[in-house]
Amino acid sequence: MSEMSFEQMLEESLKTIRNGEVVEGTVIDVKPDEIILNIGYKSDGIITRNEYTNDSNVDLTTVVSVGDTMEAKVLKVNDGEGQVLLTYKRLAAEKGSERLKEAFENEEVLTGTVSQVLDGGLSVVLDETRIFIPASLVSDTYERDLSKYKDQEIQFVLTEFNPRRRRIIGDRKQLLVAEKERKQKELLEKINVGDVIVGTVKNITDFGAFIDLGGADGLLHISEMSWGRVDNPKKIYKVGDTVKVFIKDIKDTKIALSVKFPEENPWNNAAEKYAVGTVVTGKVARMTDFGAFVELAPGVDALLHVSQISRDHVEKPADVLSIGQEIEAKIVDFDEADRKISLSIKALAQNTEAETAEEE
Repeated sequence: MSEMSFEQMLEESLKTIRNGEVVEGTVIDVKPDEIILNIGYKSDGIITRNEYTNDSNVDLTTVVSVGDTMEAKVLKVNDGEGQVLLTYKRLAAEKGSERLKEAFENEEVLTGTVSQVLDGGLSVVLDETRIFIPASLVSDTYERDLSKYKDQEIQFVLTEFNPRRRRIIGDRKQLLVAEKERKQKELLEKINVGDVIVGTVKNITDFGAFIDLGGADGLLHISEMSWGRVDNPKKIYKVGDTVKVFIKDIKDTKIALSVKFPEENPWNNAAEKYAVGTVVTGKVARMTDFGAFVELAPGVDALLHVSQISRDHVEKPADVLSIGQEIEAKIVDFDEADRKISLSIKALAQNTEAETAEEE
């Protein structure tokens, strides 16, 4: 038997590799766009930037160092230049796919960073695997603009896993709904009717405002926003405002709120303040054919009947009065039980004439 040459013995001592095989190597050199590995083969292994990550801008010297040990998959034993072409990202994707499969089966909560905001939802890359979260499953409320999620870390669960069809679907909404239900339950267990609480205006509608109470939303109805008349809630509050409210009623998960604190009721001591014969000043708030309603204070309106506007005949209040006009009148009737006050400009004028005559 002839003796083997040194080159033959060296080649015999080196392992053989095949396409598709997973190998382990040590980084012996790294460039911005290329990693060179010693994989114990007669040729070194090469991982290009494109086979390391889907990020075309990454500088490989910032993520890998000489001496690092890493696994890769063989793409080509000979890339045409005597080197072994390897892929790191495809191996990572395969491992990631296995991990995602387990997460899907176990309903595990995953965390990933939003890499792209698409027309129909969000794209999250986790372990080199792309996951799509439809816009309808991003939040528990409708969001027109999803751009705020770009580069944000979010949590989700997988509702569909079909890597062959490249359909891996995530759902963030159900986590938010579950968390909201948990907080709502905790809040409802500790609050009671009459409690005063500080909340944040979350949404405003024509009929009221929804207040975030820190676990559940309560409705501040338009009729409970002020002792006075409110025509448009958006003129009183804006989203983000902090407001102190008290809990007026709780039915199941519905919470009714109010800012009309009893101690601030303008009808307190009204019998003394608006006694018959008192001369008051107010603003015309609204008019009908039979009279004008005059606001004496927020929540306290008095009726100035058309017959009491002037000693002269007045067909309708709008002929001589206007909305917002300030008038002076005399209280001629006060009904505390029904909260009704009647005014008269005519009586005030008669008093003035009588006083003048007496002086003369």
